[in-house]
Amino acid sequence: MFFINWIKTHKLVVLLIFIIAYLYFKNDTIVPLPLPSTVQDYRTSAPSIGMVAPELSLPKGTEIFSDTTDRIITKTSDLSLLVKDVRNSGDQIIAYSKNSGGFMVYASYNRPTESPFAAITIRIPTEKLDDALNYVRSLSIKVTSENLVGTDVTDQYVDIEANLATLNKTKEKFEEILEKAITVTDILTVQRELISLQQQIDSYVGQKKSIENNAKLTLITVYLSTDELALPYAPDKAFRPEVVFKLAVRSLLNTLRSGAEAGIWIGVYSVIWAPIILGIVAYKKLKRK
Repeated sequence: MFFINWIKTHKLVVLLIFIIAYLYFKNDTIVPLPLPSTVQDYRTSAPSIGMVAPELSLPKGTEIFSDTTDRIITKTSDLSLLVKDVRNSGDQIIAYSKNSGGFMVYASYNRPTESPFAAITIRIPTEKLDDALNYVRSLSIKVTSENLVGTDVTDQYVDIEANLATLNKTKEKFEEILEKAITVTDILTVQRELISLQQQIDSYVGQKKSIENNAKLTLITVYLSTDELALPYAPDKAFRPEVVFKLAVRSLLNTLRSGAEAGIWIGVYSVIWAPIILGIVAYKKLKRK
């Protein structure tokens, strides 16, 4: 009752309270206008030197890859080939890569007098990959193994482009600040930020070019040998007497070689152990007498 009586006697005060409350809650519900997409105001009309760079949206026109088309795929392939002439086959593969618009990355030839083995790595334009694989197969007596792997790097590529867009926009803003900077401290601070931004931009540009080059040029590694057992693959479990015979002969040669090497070591060190043994024998004879 007291509260009601107070309201009746202070009608003007109550009215003012309602008006103030109405205006207060009305202002709280106002939705702030979004910042311009170009962020030209840089969040304030006069940005300071040490402020944090704004968050920038991806510029209009930036290409976004769909889930099913325009994917960026890097491919790698490796083959193990049984051939008649390792050197000749390797030279032909290298020459083919150059004639097809590619290049040789790595070449290694081993054991020329025993069972020759070579590893050749080339890059071939991706659109010519099928022709290149057919040509490499044609040089062999037998293809013992073959693998082709594709890696989807589209998401990585899009992330790099987005980061580049953000860094370039931020760099432009710092360049604008540099033009307005007056004190030496402000100039040095902005220049330091610009150097850091440029280093990040150069790094992303290098990663982008690397992905583009890897997508355009497929990496092919070819293993060549005149001995099937020298190739890097797991042979099947079928019984093959000729393979078992080769393994047995190879094991025998390794054993003989190890024995010969041991004999050479023993002979060389005889200058040490022979006098010791002769001294021990002479000492025992003298002791018996």
